[in-house]
Amino acid sequence: MKKEDIRRKIKAQKCMLTDAEALDAADRVFNQLERTAAFMLADKILLYHSLPDELSTRAFLQKWQTRKHFYLPRVNGVNLDILPYDSTNLHIGAFEIEEPTGNDLTDISEIELIVVPGIAYDRHGNRVGRGKGYYDRLLAETRAVKIGVGYDFQLIDDDIDAAPHDIKVDIVITDHRHITPTHHK
Repeated sequence: MKKEDIRRKIKAQKCMLTDAEALDAADRVFNQLERTAAFMLADKILLYHSLPDELSTRAFLQKWQTRKHFYLPRVNGVNLDILPYDSTNLHIGAFEIEEPTGNDLTDISEIELIVVPGIAYDRHGNRVGRGKGYYDRLLAETRAVKIGVGYDFQLIDDDIDAAPHDIKVDIVITDHRHITPTHHK
């Protein structure tokens, strides 16, 4: 299935969710994430700061911020910088996303777990992002465990047309499923 078709289909499905359904789904996804060995073993975790149409990360950040070291991405040209999460040092950055401020950059090699946002995932770990390639460039530089999260309808049955530069995730967690993709494709 073509990525643009997937983006249109998923956007329409997200529009049908109520706020209560969205918050409930986020709770279920992040409760499952907390039980993974990757999360339990990781100290330094790169998380995304959610947009209104993504699973909300706010409650999860708040719950764990004193027990784990969280990092958020900040857009820098065509790449992402990694900075420590501090709820008092955020500003609205590129694409209307809250981003960390300051110059305390962290090398991606220090990150042990990356919670990756996506529009859709397939059973092989391929993902559809927003189309700018920020995460693919970042994920190509790391050996961290990569966990894709989303609503259950974001895990699609069709194979995603992946390009050679597209980076797969190691685990996909939805509000109803937790899969370890088969990387045959």
